[in-house]
Amino acid sequence: MTEPTVAVLAGGLSHERDVSLRSGRRLSAALRGEGLTVEEWDTDGSLLDRLREQRPDAAVVALHGGEGENGSVQTVLEMLRVPYVGTNSHGCRRAWDKPTAKTLVAEADFHTPDWVALPHSTFRELGARAVLNAMVDRLELPLILKPDQGGSALGAQVVRDAADLPAAMVGCFAYGETVLAERFVDGVEVAVTVVERTAEPEPLPAVEIVPESGVYDYTARYTAGLTDFFAPARLPEDTAKAVGELAVAAHRLLGLRDISRTDAVVMADGTIQFLEVNPSPGLTETSTVPMAVEAAGASLGAVFADLVTRAIHRGG
Repeated sequence: MTEPTVAVLAGGLSHERDVSLRSGRRLSAALRGEGLTVEEWDTDGSLLDRLREQRPDAAVVALHGGEGENGSVQTVLEMLRVPYVGTNSHGCRRAWDKPTAKTLVAEADFHTPDWVALPHSTFRELGARAVLNAMVDRLELPLILKPDQGGSALGAQVVRDAADLPAAMVGCFAYGETVLAERFVDGVEVAVTVVERTAEPEPLPAVEIVPESGVYDYTARYTAGLTDFFAPARLPEDTAKAVGELAVAAHRLLGLRDISRTDAVVMADGTIQFLEVNPSPGLTETSTVPMAVEAAGASLGAVFADLVTRAIHRGG
C-alpha cells in the first residue's frame, strides 16, 4: 500500500514566520521517519494552485499566528476539500480571540484571571491616562498586557509599576489593534497538550515552565537555555489530573480538533487559572508539545502519523 502524501504548511507572513518554519521542518522530518511522503509548502501566492494541481492526501497546518491560527488557511483547505490535521476554521476563530476563549472557559466555571480588552481607539478617544488609571483600579498591579489575538507571547509584557504602562501599551499595540490587560497571577506555569488519537481527546503529561527571567516571553520560549522545562510537571497527582481535565474541557468548549495546547498557572493555593489555548502549537526544539509527547512515551512522528490517518478518513 502506498503511503499517503502529506503537505506540511509552514512559514506564512505573520510575525511568527520563523517559528513556523522551524516547526514545519521538525514535523516534516518526524513524519518522514514514519515512512510518509512529505512536502514542505510555504503559504504564499502559489499555495492554492499547488493544492489543486498536486493535491496531497492530507495537509498538516504548522502555521503560527495570522492566517494559520485565525481560520483563514483552514477555510481555504475546506473550500478545496483537502483533508487536514488540525482544528477547523470555526474552532480556530474561537481560540484565536483570547477574550472569547476566556469568556467561554469562565462560563463553564473554570478560573481565568480577571481581564479587560480595549481597542486602540478607546485610548485615543477617551484619553489614555484616564483609561489606564481605570484599568489599574480594576485589575490592580502587577498585570500583563498582550494582544487580544496572536501567539508566541509577542507583544506580551508584565507591568509592575504604573509608570511603565504607557510604554508597554505602545509595544503591545505594535502587534494588534486591541490589548488584553489581565491580572498577573503567580504560580507554576504549565502547558498541557491534548491529542485525539482515538475517539476521545486525551491530555498528555503537563509540562512545567520555569523561565530564567521569570516571564515566559518570546525570547524565553525560543532561545535554548533561557527556560527550564519539567516533563511531567512537578505537581501533586490530583493537581496534574485537574490541569489535564481543564485542557480537555477547553479543547471541547472551543470546538478544537486533533491537537491543542492549553496554557495555565497553578497558584500556591492549588487554584488553576486558564490563560489561553493554542490550536496550532509550536513544534520547535524548545516547544512544549514534543516534550509532552516524549513524556507520554510516544514519538512526534507516530502521533502526527495517526492524526494524518484520521484526517484522511475524515475527508475534506
